Amino acid sequence: MDRKSLFKQFLIWRLRHVSNRQFMMILSIIVGVGAGFAAVAIKNSVHWISHFVHSFLGQDHDYIFLISPTIGIFLTVLFIKYVIRRPVRHGIPNVLYAISKNEGKMNRHNMFSSIVTSALTVGFGGSVGLEGPTVSTGAAIGSNVGQLFRLNYRQIKLLLGCACAAAMSAIFKAPIAAIVFALEVIMLDLTLAAIVPILLASISAVIISYIFMGQEVVYPFELAHTYEMIDLVYYVLLGIVAGFVSSYFTRIYIFMEKWFENLDKHRIRLPVGGALLGVLLFFFPALYGEGYDVINSALSGNINFIFENTIFQSWSDSILAAFILLAVIIALKVVATSLTFGSGGVGGIFAPTLFMGANTGLLFANIVNRLGFHQLPIQNFALIGMAGLIAGVLQAPLTGLFLIADLTGGYEMFLPLMITATASFATAKTFEKHSVYTHLLAMRKELLTHDKDQAVLTMMEVKNLIETDFATIHPKASLGDLVKVVSEAHRNLFPVVDSKGIMHGMIKMDDVRKIIFKPELYEKTMVKDLMYMPEYYISPDDSMEDLVEMFRKSSRFNIAVIDKGKYLGFISRANAFTAYRNQLKMFSGAY
Repeated sequence: MDRKSLFKQFLIWRLRHVSNRQFMMILSIIVGVGAGFAAVAIKNSVHWISHFVHSFLGQDHDYIFLISPTIGIFLTVLFIKYVIRRPVRHGIPNVLYAISKNEGKMNRHNMFSSIVTSALTVGFGGSVGLEGPTVSTGAAIGSNVGQLFRLNYRQIKLLLGCACAAAMSAIFKAPIAAIVFALEVIMLDLTLAAIVPILLASISAVIISYIFMGQEVVYPFELAHTYEMIDLVYYVLLGIVAGFVSSYFTRIYIFMEKWFENLDKHRIRLPVGGALLGVLLFFFPALYGEGYDVINSALSGNINFIFENTIFQSWSDSILAAFILLAVIIALKVVATSLTFGSGGVGGIFAPTLFMGANTGLLFANIVNRLGFHQLPIQNFALIGMAGLIAGVLQAPLTGLFLIADLTGGYEMFLPLMITATASFATAKTFEKHSVYTHLLAMRKELLTHDKDQAVLTMMEVKNLIETDFATIHPKASLGDLVKVVSEAHRNLFPVVDSKGIMHGMIKMDDVRKIIFKPELYEKTMVKDLMYMPEYYISPDDSMEDLVEMFRKSSRFNIAVIDKGKYLGFISRANAFTAYRNQLKMFSGAY
């Protein structure tokens, strides 16, 4: 008996003896373990590559900063072009796209391609993080497990959520924050049946992480002082500042993304972006790599890291110079991250966001203390600043809140975390409608939201609703020719289409009903004299929201579909409504 037959028998046995809920729990553990190993593989790969780079290139740090990131991005581009031969998209937007437009399906290569490409990018010093690729890898594992066992869309979406939670749990060793992340950013339709699988996946992944990478928190933090009531005012101010920095992050990121897209040739992006990145890292080595050492320095209240291995060491005694350089480093981190992405590197934005957040809090507290208004605990503000940037950049305040509490064990600072995360989110949301993860999907109207009606419409496509069983008539035909077409048709609309497929207009049965029984007019009356161009028509590339709005404004029962002048068919109100109901049933059905 071959493998296919055995697997088919297993599926039959499973349907008979294991309920869907039980099976989803089993799969969530499998996916959690897989995502946990993916996180371990990425982390260890980066460590080994980084050790090799510094051993091979020597201890000349300036030399490393200038060329090492470009080498890593170059190797990444070669791997994608000649090994994968398919694009390796950014992690979390890729997952959101799979959920909204691809029925939760992700390519098999995503189970390993993000591991290799992000390890090369970050291991050689690219100014990005590993969280997005880890989430993408975990999601690909969940998606392909779901496809293997022939699960429906809703079940695959649950596995994607489980995998994303597991990946975050493993990479950050933050199981609670990972669950919140999955519910807030990935899982948009929460039910009680989804909670247990997500919990199991998160637990499984963090256990794997503990076994292979230890139980130490990612960012060690000792809380020397909690907070006084007067401090809460400054946490509000920090949140507002973090919101403005988050808006800056988003706008620069989008601007740089568009700038690289406008470069004519892909081969230009690597040398241009790599050269700019090298120069940036040469002057500001703190921007090199993920920046974990810099974040830990900020969490300890140490500001001297900005002078280490730089041409600015002679200014280390000037507090004004320190403040200016710290502000410059905060502003340039998103530029370095965007240059890494634009040149062809693969990574995530979590680490850059945490980097900017810690240093924003560090700078804010130092300035307040220097001005003498109030003495703030600098380490605490560096910690809370991380939550503020996560809440603002990702527009996920709960994720920022629980992630920082989980990462550092800083649950005693829960109230300041809440205040800063909320203030930052509210400020950023005032200026940015969408996060860096969702802006491109939103522009293409491919973004799922918490609005179930909107989510269902996003998942539907106009081109799948086109009906083509309408009898056509040539514009040079006569009324007699039309009568022959009418006698054999079962629709009351007749598109007027020439031999090249161009639509010239249409004829409604009601408009010719009074003359079709007058034979004396058959040869005298031409179709072109009877037709009219429809006032409302739609393109197959338009969104479902456009179609719904057109039905609402026109009160028509059929809308013509025209692509660059060519007739494709009609979409009926009844067919669109039926498709909507079916999609809603699939979206909201049981797991």
